[in-house]
Amino acid sequence: MSQEAKVNYPWFKKEDTDAFFALFQNNLANFVVIATAMLGMGFSAEIVFGKVIPGAAVAVIFGNLYYAYSANRLAQKEGRTDVTALSYGISTPVMFVFLFGVLLPAKTITGDAELAWKIGLAACFLSGLIEVLVSASGNWLRDNLPRAAILGALAGVALTFIGGEMLFKTLDMPVVGLFVLAIILVGLLGKVYMPFKIPASLFAIVIGTGLAYIIGAADTKQITEGLAQVGFYPMLPTFGVFEGFGYLFSGALIGLLAVILPITLYNAIETMNNVEAMSAEGDSYDVRECQAVDGAGTMLGALFGGAFPTTVYIASVGSKWMGAGRGYSILNAVVFGITAMAGLIAAMAAIIPLAVVAPILVFVGMSMVATTFQSNETKYYPAVVIAMLPYFANYIMSRFNTAAGETVEAISTGLVPLGQGAMFTGIILGAITVYIIDHNFKKASIFAFIGAGLSFIGIMHAPKLGVFAANEFMAGYIIMGLFFLYYAFQDPKKISYRKVDTDLGQVEVEVDTNQKEGYTK
Repeated sequence: MSQEAKVNYPWFKKEDTDAFFALFQNNLANFVVIATAMLGMGFSAEIVFGKVIPGAAVAVIFGNLYYAYSANRLAQKEGRTDVTALSYGISTPVMFVFLFGVLLPAKTITGDAELAWKIGLAACFLSGLIEVLVSASGNWLRDNLPRAAILGALAGVALTFIGGEMLFKTLDMPVVGLFVLAIILVGLLGKVYMPFKIPASLFAIVIGTGLAYIIGAADTKQITEGLAQVGFYPMLPTFGVFEGFGYLFSGALIGLLAVILPITLYNAIETMNNVEAMSAEGDSYDVRECQAVDGAGTMLGALFGGAFPTTVYIASVGSKWMGAGRGYSILNAVVFGITAMAGLIAAMAAIIPLAVVAPILVFVGMSMVATTFQSNETKYYPAVVIAMLPYFANYIMSRFNTAAGETVEAISTGLVPLGQGAMFTGIILGAITVYIIDHNFKKASIFAFIGAGLSFIGIMHAPKLGVFAANEFMAGYIIMGLFFLYYAFQDPKKISYRKVDTDLGQVEVEVDTNQKEGYTK
């Protein structure tokens, strides 16, 4: 494209402010969880605030700046100024797995917090490397997995862990939370200007935080505790990742590889899903490039002390709905760099109540679920819904199974297995449903057999990897596949289809599959 033909894609616009606060709070929430959990496990403040937080911030800075660059490239390529940069940060589900599936076991086995941190660095670096290698297949996967299945599984995450849980957190302080939610809904959904045209998210945080302290919903001691964390924490490279590799591939710790591989595949699929969601909104980025960038950012963070993989965020769609460009991504990189080095992340997390920022993430969850339905034909809605359902099980399993295992099992013995590998299960069931709707029974059988294979090695419906890890589920998927194959090899002209009549119900009729206008397909 010639210089004269280039569009004037702004570095920053007012809509970027709302998107920045949404992305910043999302990242901030994860960093707070990391700090709180690691300190609780016995990792020192020096490791957490001096190494892990600054190192993870390096990865966030790298990714945010790259995706701002990528947004400008897309804007120039397509000659438009409404391109939104992809949101980027630490993957929340992967973060929990690395906290309690890598760092905690490593510390328990070694009894040495610093050594466990180095093992975590090696695991993180390895995860990033695997994702870079997996990226070669990114576009192929996007082209061959039905959109309803991909976005449906993602909508399950949005409805439970993001929109649903954050609505619970909003109501921890009913007066404050409901008022902040009202501001977000009026400002972002109603598109009504706040006083003095202050961005809705900023207005909500300032007013909500002030109200929380005025009515006594928040303790003023939180301010003192937060300010005590302020200091200087430089971003310095570390050789700890290389020391960690020596332990990761030896003795009892080699079992951590069984955790790293599936969660990395999950992370790659999460990135693919979120990029596909943005494609549905009109901004089409290259899946392979995004997966490679996420892997590179993860490895870079590990080299600076961060032990948590990164991903393209589901919040990208929320940013698109807000009308953001690339400015919010650039601002997030700058602000995160400053706050991580100055210790302000811990300070702000202590001062700003979660009930104040949670409504922003409720909006993100709402927008993702809405986009999923809007970007699919009506006939595929059943596929979207079934792809969402495994994450209801995953949410119950994650939040309640440890403390109330008997109660969870009393609901159904299938609840926990359904939640294990929920992303894969959602995509498999969603894809099967799409192809049944399309009467493509051959492809439906292929996905059923893939489900059997994933169950066989424990990626789905099992607590860990292994051979014959989920026998009954494997057998169930095989039977499904054989059932679909029966129809795949039938003469299409002899298969009965039911005509849909919303007034008279369904009437079964014999039709020629080459002339099925008006019939479900």
